Amino acid sequence: MSSCIFCKIIKGEIPSMKLFESEKTLAFLDIMPLSKGHSLIIPKHHGGRLTDIPDDQLVEILSVVKRIATASGAENYNILQNNGRLAHQVVDHVHFHMIPKPNETEGLGIGWPTSNPDKGELQTLLEDMKAKM
Repeated sequence: MSSCIFCKIIKGEIPSMKLFESEKTLAFLDIMPLSKGHSLIIPKHHGGRLTDIPDDQLVEILSVVKRIATASGAENYNILQNNGRLAHQVVDHVHFHMIPKPNETEGLGIGWPTSNPDKGELQTLLEDMKAKM
């Protein structure tokens, strides 16, 4: 935690362009944006992955994301939250990106390599996941 850049921003050790702050949440402009208005929304509770953050520390995150998306004026935008290096997470502190997509070249560019799994396998997966919830 002591070396976490987002924890340092929360503590005020590193300056940020704050958009919103409460007891549990901080939002600020990304200093290396993909597009104008690209913002980061983070819980103040440190955790590397979404599953590391207690539910009570996440309760206002999506409403803040929504407020920032509205304030950006973006008609098209992506909300992104990555967990782990293979999923492109760079900073090991949970964070949500609100990334306006004003045109084809600015904003987030993604691929979506879909598959066509066996329906029986999907049913087994469904039952397994529901049992763990």
